Amino acid sequence: MPTPSPESLPGPVPEPHRLRQVAESFGIDAERYDRTRPRYPAAMVERVAAAAPGRSVLDVGCGTGIASRQFQDAGCAVLGVEPDARMAAFARRRGLEVEVATFEEWEPAGRAFDAVIAAQSWHWIDPAAGAAKAAGVLRPGGRLALFWNVFALPDGVAAAIADVCERVMPGAPFDFRAMAKGGALRGYEAGFGRAAGGIRGTGAFGEPERWDFAWSRTYTRDELLDMMPTQGAFTRLPPDGLAEVLAGAGAAVDEAGGAVDVDYTAGVVTATRTEP
Repeated sequence: MPTPSPESLPGPVPEPHRLRQVAESFGIDAERYDRTRPRYPAAMVERVAAAAPGRSVLDVGCGTGIASRQFQDAGCAVLGVEPDARMAAFARRRGLEVEVATFEEWEPAGRAFDAVIAAQSWHWIDPAAGAAKAAGVLRPGGRLALFWNVFALPDGVAAAIADVCERVMPGAPFDFRAMAKGGALRGYEAGFGRAAGGIRGTGAFGEPERWDFAWSRTYTRDELLDMMPTQGAFTRLPPDGLAEVLAGAGAAVDEAGGAVDVDYTAGVVTATRTEP
């Protein structure tokens, strides 16, 4: 769905991690977030877990614990760090240990981990400070893995939804046109680059790698409209604005036959902690 993409928009737009009101708005409906947000490919989870020297995992910006639970199912012991107390409370109810803080301010208290992961959250973290913090809590040989599910709608549906979003939210710091299949992954490239640049800047990791995992699913009209309010572009919209966006999106899906095939790419930026 819409991504913070300052490079694609006119004017002085803040970097995503500076949009704190958006970054900490997802807990407005934590149950819906957990129910509707996509999971990550099992092959991705398995590859990240296998690339770490052990099974202790720190999940940065863990939200409701979607990725955390997948890594737990893969045999990992997971600690979450989450700035939104509402999201953290939901994750705890689902069996995850969570500490409430922004990652930049979180206190590791001497703890070390085999992997640090961030699922759909690293763009809300200062890429330089975050990478330095990750380096400080990873054991030598530990794995930093930052990943995003990149969502790509059919071009016609994406264009129709972008039209209504731009009408309802003129000047919003999101690239609505990047929802189309032709531009979705391209819309994330700047964020992948910022993440890799922050990792390189620490001097504490090997060269960052990029791993991509393609998958897809079909959404009914109701399923798509149920998920959309959990996206950062819409979490702070007033009810009338959200209703207008959802009406436009629903009309676009109806025009497409009542369901849409969505292509996903789980894009991973990852690197290994070198010896201190």
